[in-house]
Amino acid sequence: MDFRLSEEHQMIRDMARKFADEVIAPRAEEMEATGEYPYDIMERMAGLGMMGIPFPPEYGGSGGDWVGMHLCIEEISRADVTLGGLLDVTTSVVGQELFVFGTEAQKKKWLVPMARGREIGAFGLTEPGAGSDAAAIKTAAVVEGGSWVINGTKQFITNIGLDNASLVIITARTRDASGRDSINTFIVPKGTAGFTLGKKYDKMGWRHSATHECVFEDCRIPRDHFLGKEGKGFAQHLAVLETGRISIAAMSVGLARACFDASLKYAKERVQFGKPIFSFQSISFKLADMAMHIELARNMYLKAAWLKDNNLPHTLEAAYAKLFASEMAERSASDAFQIHGGYGFMNEYAVSRYFKTSKILQIVEGTSEIQRLVISRNL
Repeated sequence: MDFRLSEEHQMIRDMARKFADEVIAPRAEEMEATGEYPYDIMERMAGLGMMGIPFPPEYGGSGGDWVGMHLCIEEISRADVTLGGLLDVTTSVVGQELFVFGTEAQKKKWLVPMARGREIGAFGLTEPGAGSDAAAIKTAAVVEGGSWVINGTKQFITNIGLDNASLVIITARTRDASGRDSINTFIVPKGTAGFTLGKKYDKMGWRHSATHECVFEDCRIPRDHFLGKEGKGFAQHLAVLETGRISIAAMSVGLARACFDASLKYAKERVQFGKPIFSFQSISFKLADMAMHIELARNMYLKAAWLKDNNLPHTLEAAYAKLFASEMAERSASDAFQIHGGYGFMNEYAVSRYFKTSKILQIVEGTSEIQRLVISRNL
């Protein structure tokens, strides 16, 4: 068993690390404070091919794999977890759903510009009455002539409020000629009549990631915007969410690494009782645990990504990775806060930002409770 990264994977990791250190990290605090989305940074990410790593060249990608994609997500998230989330939604979820379930025409029209980073996508599953109980959606789509007409509301939708967002992929209930009810998936381009953005959510973290409510009122889209197989829309969404869970694990590892790096540096510089606080076991043991858990979480997400690349079942491994890494990231952020003491409460120190942004990783792409449910059902 060879745990060494391939030359290609090392190149992706090193490229993303250098970009994160030189371009993203110096502006991370400012972006979070102002809530302004860094379109210029995203353009440079696109120029490096970050959005298209796992897709074939004919669809705008670089012909890489999901291990490489998640190494990139980890490094970007170390500098700014919000931009790691951009890659998760655009590539791991929306791009992948188009690639796996889209027609050739849909892939050429929608996936190519997304893989090249010219546009980004949004994923619409959650509704006011359907969070963890995702099958409880009420948004409905009916056929009228040559169109689908959609009515309903989606909430907590990432990316769609940004200027370069081109579409949202949503689930909606349909009813066939026999009266059978099922959940299907639709591509709704931004700017479609009847599709409006509701309120922009005021979040405690990830402030430069636009999160909106999406409202559909007699929203009419062409019949060819139906995505995938009839009656399989919910299963399609869940399938790509497995990859999204690996992405959240990679984001969590990146955030935890940022917590560790900041805390190790501070612990070696901060002097109390006449010596650096790193010399006290109460501090050094926290850092030892942090380093160990980061390594374990990385191994788990890499295993899940490797299984996916090799077309092997990875439902359990994705849930393991997401659950362990996201809870590990919150612990790391809390320990980083504790190590910094009162300074950790000050916005001028990055650990305050890490602390505020860590908790949501246990919520998105399936809560910790849902991950435990997935795991227990597969035992």
